[in-house]
Amino acid sequence: MELTMSKRMAAMQPSAIREIFKNLTDPTVIPFAGGNPSQEAFPVKELENISRIVFENNPITALQYSISEGYPQLREAAKQFANSREPGLTHPGDGIIITSGAQQAIDLAAKCLVNDEDVILCENPSFIGALNAFRTCRAKLVGIDVEADGISLEGLEAAIRENPRAKLLYVIPNFQNPTGATMSQQKRQGVYELCRQAGIVILEDNPYGDLRFTGKHIPAIKTMDSEGIVCYCGTFSKIISPGLRVGYAIAPTALLDKMVVAKQCNDVHTAVLSQIICCQFLQSCNMAGHLGALQKLYRGKCELMVQGLRQHLPRASFTAPEGGFFIWCTLPADIDLMAFVRAAGEAKVAVVPGTTFLPQENTPCTAVRLNFSAPTNQQIVEGVERLGRVLDRFPR
Repeated sequence: MELTMSKRMAAMQPSAIREIFKNLTDPTVIPFAGGNPSQEAFPVKELENISRIVFENNPITALQYSISEGYPQLREAAKQFANSREPGLTHPGDGIIITSGAQQAIDLAAKCLVNDEDVILCENPSFIGALNAFRTCRAKLVGIDVEADGISLEGLEAAIRENPRAKLLYVIPNFQNPTGATMSQQKRQGVYELCRQAGIVILEDNPYGDLRFTGKHIPAIKTMDSEGIVCYCGTFSKIISPGLRVGYAIAPTALLDKMVVAKQCNDVHTAVLSQIICCQFLQSCNMAGHLGALQKLYRGKCELMVQGLRQHLPRASFTAPEGGFFIWCTLPADIDLMAFVRAAGEAKVAVVPGTTFLPQENTPCTAVRLNFSAPTNQQIVEGVERLGRVLDRFPR
């Protein structure tokens, strides 16, 4: 029997990045394609100790079913942590839900807010995981160009005017994935005001905000949310461990109540053991020292890649990010992007074509996303040199 897929999934394709990951088992391939934290970043000893204590003192709670909203102690610890990093983040009427990574928070929010054929506004380019979640809602995606200081306010205003069915705006204000851009304070205020006037919910994704290694902190859009229109997504994947799969959303309780119901249909609750481990880590570890060490680690890796790009790819353009994991490297306009990506792969350097991150995938693009967090320093040096040699083979 030939199976007929649902309309929701029929046109969906595997994540290009997930497919690239399948080819990274070859240790000779330099991994510029993914978005993994550095292996040096994992607090292995601390997590080992916490896990031992959990199984000695509280094994049944860790191994039993729990409530869908999340382990209560973690909900409180996560809220305190988020407010310590972003003072004024929570407002009267807000609540918090623990999710299986921020990816699930994005998916649940979209499912609860968006109907078939509704419009979701998003940055162009944007995070592929969110774009695919939105596509499963059968929403129309409208991309708004990302400038050096974040989303174009003129583009956003025009998109709102041209799309009266817009329900949601998805943004990554800090060290955006994939461009690495940071939205300015002025633009954050402008985004909030435009969406407030239009009655559009803002889905603010902040997976990298704790990894600023240069520049000045800019408050989250959620901190100005006097009208209850912002759903803020955070995660412990980038600062503790992605394998634990623990994220959270802070939003008005009217939205969170529906997200809880959607989560019950999805995975019932996030793994309790992971939640308890994260909770104990937040409560017992020196988070300021831990985050400072991560910022120092990634600053060094970023500077190494930036130095290499300037030396070996002078024909390409990019902006050094102030934090996060990524550099958006734009090749000369006449370059065949996919030919370059294939040639890089033959040179044993895995990169992601920029088209992967576009709301409309047929939009012209000659950029690649480069990840500096996962490769070793030696791989960064060698990988950028190889990319330079690949680019030199293309005519000027």
